[in-house]
Amino acid sequence: MTKAGRPLMAVILFYFAATSFAFSQAAAHGAAKTGASPMNGVIDTLFAVKNFWQAAVAPDGKHLAWVEATAEGSAIYVAPISGGSPSHITVHGKSEGGVAWSRDSRQLAFLSDAEDPGQQQLYVTNATGGSSKKLTNVKGFLATPGFSPDGKTIAILFTENAERAAGPLVAEKAQTGVIKEAVTEQRLALVEVASGKLTQISPADMYIYEYDWSPDGKSFVTTAAHGNGDNNWYIAQIYTIPATGGEMKSIYTPPVEAQIAVPAWSPDGKSVAFISGIMSDEPSVGGDIFLISAEGGEAKNITPDMKASASWLTWTAPEKILFGEDVDGEAGIATLDVASGKIETLAHEPGQLNATGWGSAVSVASDGKTSAVIRQSLAHPPEVWAGAIGQWKQITTQNASLKAGWGEAKSVHWQNDGFNLQGWLLYPVNFDPAKKYPMVVLVHGGPGSMEHSSWPNWHSFGVALSAVGYFVFMPNPRGSFGQGEAFTRANVKDFGYGDFRDIMTGVDQVLKEAPVDEHRLGITGWSYGGYMTMWAVTQTNRFATAVAGAGLANFQSYYGENQIDKWMVPFFGASVYDDPQVYAKSSPITFIKKAKTPTLVLVGDSDGECPTPQSYEFWHALKTLGVETELVVYEHEGHSFANPAHQRDVIERAAAWFNEHMK
Repeated sequence: MTKAGRPLMAVILFYFAATSFAFSQAAAHGAAKTGASPMNGVIDTLFAVKNFWQAAVAPDGKHLAWVEATAEGSAIYVAPISGGSPSHITVHGKSEGGVAWSRDSRQLAFLSDAEDPGQQQLYVTNATGGSSKKLTNVKGFLATPGFSPDGKTIAILFTENAERAAGPLVAEKAQTGVIKEAVTEQRLALVEVASGKLTQISPADMYIYEYDWSPDGKSFVTTAAHGNGDNNWYIAQIYTIPATGGEMKSIYTPPVEAQIAVPAWSPDGKSVAFISGIMSDEPSVGGDIFLISAEGGEAKNITPDMKASASWLTWTAPEKILFGEDVDGEAGIATLDVASGKIETLAHEPGQLNATGWGSAVSVASDGKTSAVIRQSLAHPPEVWAGAIGQWKQITTQNASLKAGWGEAKSVHWQNDGFNLQGWLLYPVNFDPAKKYPMVVLVHGGPGSMEHSSWPNWHSFGVALSAVGYFVFMPNPRGSFGQGEAFTRANVKDFGYGDFRDIMTGVDQVLKEAPVDEHRLGITGWSYGGYMTMWAVTQTNRFATAVAGAGLANFQSYYGENQIDKWMVPFFGASVYDDPQVYAKSSPITFIKKAKTPTLVLVGDSDGECPTPQSYEFWHALKTLGVETELVVYEHEGHSFANPAHQRDVIERAAAWFNEHMK
């Protein structure tokens, strides 16, 4: 692994590993308790999937490692790419991940909580087998190890004495007494392989999000910001820092309307490539590819007309960049010739291709061709694949017994306001073209994201409705990734207007293509999807019912309640204090007296991204106005739920609500 992945991915690895045992318990309990009804069967399928959180090919291209969810938590396996049985090479902790190969492919670094459950430490092992060596003994959060070019040092991101995992998706810590902004910095640290000595080299007041070693091992390039890490990601700059520590030098400050991610040093050390675009969520990256001198200066957009969104990149030669792209609802891997700007697609498919993180990506060997990837679609559960890019061979068969409990997925295209739009339409199980079916619109989060045809998890709770006779329409309206940066920016200062028209014209297109009962339409979503659900019921009576998950009712009050308000200025053009009206015009509460649609409202009580008061405010207004509604608040849950019992309850409760009002 030659490039440091986003540290939030380590949060996700840790989070899922810590709950995977509970996942399996919940699935088994649910199956035993509820029997074999279609809905319970599909829920059990969602929970039964074996997930993979990372795939990493060795630089020499001969072996690969992957992180796999197990009944106990997570574990790391290594196997020859040419074939052979995998070896469990780690130390049998309940939470293991963060795999990094040394440049000579002889050593493997990883994180494990084997000696202290819940507290990961850094280990190193011989890649061909043998005992593992524990390098650290720290208290706090470790993420994203990466070997130096000479293999003598491992860089790592370290949040000392952290009380919670980093990132805005996890539950916020409740505060009482005198309230202060919680600032715990994630710093760049170096660990000597021989001695285990750990030295923090970045300043104590700087939060480091990502890093990449320089080719000579003497420096790092990072994305970083002062202050609150969850909030200030939206205003992060690109810095360089000597490997010996000392002052960090800013080489790029993005414009206020853009964010940056995935900095990667060129092989000659003279320049840095990175992705920049408008991004609404820290783990969800999309934009154009830029190039800047390692000394700083003007950054050049080298993919200005690309009708796709880059989500990850790495250098494979002095003038060639390999990158992942989200495009038209599908995933791709492509190369970019830096000098000419020519893009060549190497792989493109409707499912999802990733190696770590949320966007399209692979782990690639030093030859720039051999790779490892986690591959999945709505028809096929995730497995690890490896080989030449686009010619992968399946390595794992952990989900071979799983069958999709939902219907066939088809890509739908339509036009609106001059935009070419795309979405996925999931057919009901046992579809009969002679019948008419109800349909639920499932709006993705973000808005900076894209709906893929990927194997669902509990957060795709609308997918389960396919098992009980619903069409499920998953649109990618303007503001989504996948159609180029101008498309992603098209909802700036326009939330709820153009994007909502895109969704509704998509519904009209589906009505032309599939036997959907126009009188039995529902809408749902989480986060931005929850907001769009709240917005929809104040704008139209076409929906018979709605389920709003972690939504936003009032952007004016939301600005002062959430923990990541820095995301809002790029999308609204000013703070709420400078331009309250631009926030009011996109707030569902402004139009609440038009709402007539029965609406179920769901939220976690510790959500820092879309705080509980937003859901309470919407529910309270509906209740006061005599609109049928129900509010469910889940204990100690953040923006992404961690308790499998709560996850299952969301799916069951949403399905029951739709069944009551639409079937």
